Amino acid sequence: MTARTIAIGDIHGGLKGLEQVISKTEATQNDTFIFLGDLVDGWSDSAATVSYLITLDQQYNCIFIKGNHDYWCEQWLKTGIANPTWLQHGGQSTYDSYKDLHESVKQQHLTFFEKMQNYYIDSENRLFIHAGFTSMHGPEKEFYTSNYNWDRTLWEMALTMNYRIADNMKIYPKRLLLFKEIFIGHTPTLLYDVTEPMQGCNVWNIDTGAAFTGKLTAMNIDTKEFWQSDTLTSLYPNEKGRNK
Repeated sequence: MTARTIAIGDIHGGLKGLEQVISKTEATQNDTFIFLGDLVDGWSDSAATVSYLITLDQQYNCIFIKGNHDYWCEQWLKTGIANPTWLQHGGQSTYDSYKDLHESVKQQHLTFFEKMQNYYIDSENRLFIHAGFTSMHGPEKEFYTSNYNWDRTLWEMALTMNYRIADNMKIYPKRLLLFKEIFIGHTPTLLYDVTEPMQGCNVWNIDTGAAFTGKLTAMNIDTKEFWQSDTLTSLYPNEKGRNK
């Protein structure tokens, strides 16, 4: 059976949605899962999501990209200090999900977060990164490494250039020419009234708003076939998810 690489968008503690999309992919031992970050913050299953992913990593080849919310959670687990901004942007649900867990589990999760990658480039020169980068020489030359987790200019540029490029490669943005394709999360497609993955130039955005009223998406990066969970609001009917 042909090995597949499947990218998964921002989960935000929605374990029920994650279990749905993993099941729909009908994964085999040949497949690789690449998680594009923001595993936590939003729904009540953040800690359980991390535990699930640690187990999944033992069954399949998994690559975990660090998102800004993962960074916040990592810092809290490391220092015991909860960033107020983090708590306001979905972190409170994550904080609450850890209340009854043993310290050994928290330490296991901290180790997991510390091992997450800022970005990954595969053998076909495809980049996987949570948010973006600004350096014209690629993410390895990025001066502000926080851009890996926060930058939106790459996606905004890719969307804008869609309407200008057509077939004129001479004006193709140099940042985008560095890679065959780029796969990101971070910016929910719901902001554009879209509930499925979006493409801007050679950039694919797979964050379909699972933190809010959207669905979680998994995509075969070769064929662009994708699978989606139910809306997270239907899976967690007594919760609100992220409000910011």
